[in-house]
Amino acid sequence: MTGERLRFDGWIAGVGTASGTRLVVGHWPRSPFGAFSDVMVEYPDGVRVLLAPSRRIADFVAATYRFDRIEVVPVIVTVADDIWLVEAGPLRLRLRTGRRSALGLLLSAVPAPLARSPLWAALCDGPARLLMPGVRTLGRAGPGRREWYGARGLRPVVAADAVLDGAGLGRLAPLDPPVAFGFGSAPRRPSLVRVTTTVELSTAGR
Repeated sequence: MTGERLRFDGWIAGVGTASGTRLVVGHWPRSPFGAFSDVMVEYPDGVRVLLAPSRRIADFVAATYRFDRIEVVPVIVTVADDIWLVEAGPLRLRLRTGRRSALGLLLSAVPAPLARSPLWAALCDGPARLLMPGVRTLGRAGPGRREWYGARGLRPVVAADAVLDGAGLGRLAPLDPPVAFGFGSAPRRPSLVRVTTTVELSTAGR
């Protein structure tokens, strides 16, 4: 018997920086909580911080992923063509995306109903691990939760400028080592992924 399934439709951007700090931005125009964005930060020493726009969203995300600190702050994402601007409490981030790769074009052809299917996520998990080490498409997400991702597009991030706590984080770099918020990481190559994320709550935990 399956539990309640909560779907989040939007984008995930993952980038590394020369300072060793890695950033993962979630931008969700459609979700059970309405439109929102959040940011997950992992410092070089492994400390993981969630920047979330409300306590309700912070509590849900923190029950799904792992963090050492949570900050409830305004999170604003502005998109203009290939430029993404992210303002989240102590973070200012500017991203520029490039053209879709062959894989990005292939993923853009995935129908929305298929992207929501756990069977499709299971089928894609092996190839995803092979093509993008560290990436998983389904797994356990917090106590009593299962999660899967259905990618529907992929663009490289070709430039980034980030300031955190008043300090510049340096040039764009691979997302390495992999982030450790959940069962899988974002791609090592800085990327913007169009994705449908499903979180299934166990019937016991509802």
